[in-house]
Amino acid sequence: MEVNELSNVVIGMAIDVHSALGPGLLESAYKECLFYKIQKEGFYVEKEKAMPLVFEGVQLDCGYRIDILVENRLVLELKTVEKLTDLHLAQTLTYLKLGDFKLGLLMNFNSFLLKDGLRRVVNRL
Repeated sequence: MEVNELSNVVIGMAIDVHSALGPGLLESAYKECLFYKIQKEGFYVEKEKAMPLVFEGVQLDCGYRIDILVENRLVLELKTVEKLTDLHLAQTLTYLKLGDFKLGLLMNFNSFLLKDGLRRVVNRL
């Protein structure tokens, strides 16, 4: 499955989770439910995936974690904030660059409709 198609499938699962839970919960609740749903559908998925930083040729563990990584190529960054900001976008883009990933989804579950809190983030490599 191509990464854009994968992202559309995952968006559908995220909408299911949001429809079932609604806005107003902690980020961890949405993360656990979405992780469970993606895994249940048979996809390879990792939660809190460590993302090391390479600085001056040395790999450093700085505590960066991708919320959810699907099939080793789709980054999911989950938020429960009033509004997504450029800082959230920059964080997602940084994960894409550090991991050499092409596509990420920035999702704000604290939205009345999830589609209003969803941004596709592309690493232009």
